[in-house]
Amino acid sequence: MFIYTIRRLNLFMITMAILTMVGFSILRLDHSSLWSNQPFWSGWFTYIDNLLVGNLGLNQHGSPVLLDVLTVFPATLELCFFAFTLSLLAGIPLGTLAGVKRGRFVDTSISSLALVGYSIPLFWLAVLLIMLFSQQLGWLPVAGRYSVLYEIDHVTGVALIDVLLSDKPYRSEALMDTIRHLILPTLVLAMAPTTEVIRLTRTSVAEVMNQNFIKVAQTKGLSMFEIIMRHVLKNAIPPIIPKLGMQFSTMMTFAMLTESIFNWPGIGRWLLNAISEQNYVAIQAGVITVGSFILIANILSDLTGAVVNPLVRKEWYAIK
Repeated sequence: MFIYTIRRLNLFMITMAILTMVGFSILRLDHSSLWSNQPFWSGWFTYIDNLLVGNLGLNQHGSPVLLDVLTVFPATLELCFFAFTLSLLAGIPLGTLAGVKRGRFVDTSISSLALVGYSIPLFWLAVLLIMLFSQQLGWLPVAGRYSVLYEIDHVTGVALIDVLLSDKPYRSEALMDTIRHLILPTLVLAMAPTTEVIRLTRTSVAEVMNQNFIKVAQTKGLSMFEIIMRHVLKNAIPPIIPKLGMQFSTMMTFAMLTESIFNWPGIGRWLLNAISEQNYVAIQAGVITVGSFILIANILSDLTGAVVNPLVRKEWYAIK
């Protein structure tokens, strides 16, 4: 496990070095910037020194861009967390059912629905949900994190936590309003990852169902529910944990479009605004922040998968 961890950390450091080169190159696109007048390698090392102390540059108002990132990034994490949780809660049971009933009507139906869900454009799905639940039924709000009627102090940047920490007399109403604002963007953002979780789980469960120990469990008279809970999930989930981590990383890219549609004040919408304004300092700050988070998420998912699935470590030991 130690060797496997060292190798993953080495890969992380190499990828981070490339990411910082990209961020530094973005700053050099602004010909009025001091970075563009410096030699690449000496300027790059200076840039890394600034990153190590949390200096991402200054915005147009002269304040640190890091403060802007700390304001908008928690909103994106909140949205991605609930969307990813929803994709796991829906995808794993459906994928397990499809894998157990492989080749049957249930499997075909679930796989077909997953394919349709994966094929639906995200912006089109968002418009349909807005028209149905906001315009026609009036159940859910169209955009934002909470109503402008409520004044919520920024503490952690996560709206639900900030509402719970608030001592306002309307805290209960603000909490329900925040949850209602969260539902539509969460459903839209969770669609694509849910279909992938279904596919990954189905494939892994179907492979486990063909193993001899499952047949032995069936001959012992165990019910299908006991077989799934005791044997199938225990052996099917660990191999797909690293791939699930990749789905969380992919969700960060989908979050940019989702935030733009629902006017969600996250780093995705903030980064798109920076691109439209050609704010190179903000662009590189967003690229470094999102890229670093994705790399860390992938590393953690790989290490978690290695802990619960020793076969992964054996594969690394075999590579020389």
